[in-house]
Formats: sequence, structure tokens, C-alpha cells
Amino acid sequence: MKFGHRGANQPVQNLANRSVEITSQNHGFAVDEQTLPATLEVTHRNLNDQTIEGLRHREYTAFSVQYHPEASAGPHDSHYLFRQYYETLQQAVRH
Repeated sequence: MKFGHRGANQPVQNLANRSVEITSQNHGFAVDEQTLPATLEVTHRNLNDQTIEGLRHREYTAFSVQYHPEASAGPHDSHYLFRQYYETLQQAVRH
């Protein structure tokens, strides 16, 4: 990336529900979508430049975002990620 994503005002769209989150970011790299294996699904996209901001594995219980959900720029836009992570841990403990 020429300049990267910096600051607490990066709009990211959750592709599952089409909502837009205002995120805090500080990175200078992006995932090349053409190199993704079929087992990974894009879940979030930066609305400024359409770069990938989130992925999930189609087979394993794994997901990631390329911003700082703990920074709460929205201020609560990304709290669902922590709930999702907690629920994943709860399911793992039950099995």
C-alpha cells in the first residue's frame, strides 16, 4: 500500500449484513485477494479502497480482521467480534 490505513476513521463494510463500521487502523499492507485459497472467505472490506479487512476460514473455526476492534472507534461497531469469539470458545469447551 502506498500510504497504508492510518487513523480512527476507516470505514469497513461487514459483507454478511452490509453494515458499515468505523474502525481504527495502523498498517501499511493488504492481502492480495487473487492469492487467497478457496478455504478463505472475505468477510470485511475497506470502503475507501476495497482492500480486504476481514477473512474467515470455511472449514475451521477461525476468523480475523485487519483493524483494531478493541479501539472502538465507532465506538461499539466492532463489539460483535468479541461476542463471536467468546461464543466460539464456549462451543469448543462443550465439545
